[in-house]
Amino acid sequence: MRKTPAAVLAGALLTSGVLGLAGGPADAKAQQRSPVASHRTAAASATGAKQVRQYWTKDRMRSATPKVVQARPSTSTVKAGKPVVVKGKPGSGSTDGYLGGPWTKGGNVVKTTGKVFFTEGSTNYVCSGSSVQSTNKSTVTTAGHCVNEGPGAFVTNFVFVPAYDHGAAPYGKFAASRLFTTSQWQGSGDFNYDVGMAKVGRNASGQLLADAVGSQGIAFNTSRPVFAYSFGYPQASPYDGTTLDYCSGTTSNDTAGGTNDYRLACNMTGGSSGGPWFRDFNGSTGTQISVNSFGYRGEKNAMYGPYFGSVIQSLYTTVQAS
Repeated sequence: MRKTPAAVLAGALLTSGVLGLAGGPADAKAQQRSPVASHRTAAASATGAKQVRQYWTKDRMRSATPKVVQARPSTSTVKAGKPVVVKGKPGSGSTDGYLGGPWTKGGNVVKTTGKVFFTEGSTNYVCSGSSVQSTNKSTVTTAGHCVNEGPGAFVTNFVFVPAYDHGAAPYGKFAASRLFTTSQWQGSGDFNYDVGMAKVGRNASGQLLADAVGSQGIAFNTSRPVFAYSFGYPQASPYDGTTLDYCSGTTSNDTAGGTNDYRLACNMTGGSSGGPWFRDFNGSTGTQISVNSFGYRGEKNAMYGPYFGSVIQSLYTTVQAS
């Protein structure tokens, strides 16, 4: 019998007075023509971006709490092509697994990883994300369910806060001018393709994201299994969402629910959704190959993340060139 997966890696807070950042008819037409689903937000304007940054006060960010999203077993096949690595840096590697806990070793990963905040309906949510190398210097990777209901509408009020620490935003807040996910996630909530990305604007100081915090490499169609590090901001007990946490170990396949996702022994909880998985991680930088996506009910200490195949490569190509 298949287990029922539950994406327990986001967070929520009931609120009122949220900003509505809607896209136009052109977005719907573009989604019909492209395997990449996208949405232009009101934060594409300077005024809209300022409103989103101001909306996410310390109290709102601190108050976000985890929620459970029902997931569906996938019957799709993940497409893979020629291996591609974008500015990844080889690391020293490791043979030691770590089930989960605070990251205290510093390095650029502290700056490039951050919290993602967004609104869906009248509810505020929290996920995790990462600054990734891109032509536009403004690309954030996260989970698909952190940008789109899957299936359903895109979220609003999306902002990325790199190096979040106990409510502080040391490098500012970066509001999304456009949100992207795979058509498989947007159309049917396929957890094989639970990947989202955002093009973000400048912070209040006028800096582009990569100029402010740097960026991590990204790779597609790579070999598996692999030794990986997973980062995020888990917020459900025993974590509290205030600092950066991580897991590490050798990945395996999903034998519980039928997805093509990676499996990693990891005890991170709600709020870590969208946090990056790295191979060749050297304690500071690495090459991203997945994101925190979901866990199965009844299975402890296991995190699943989608394989970055040719579809995710197309998603990245679209976003980073925008």
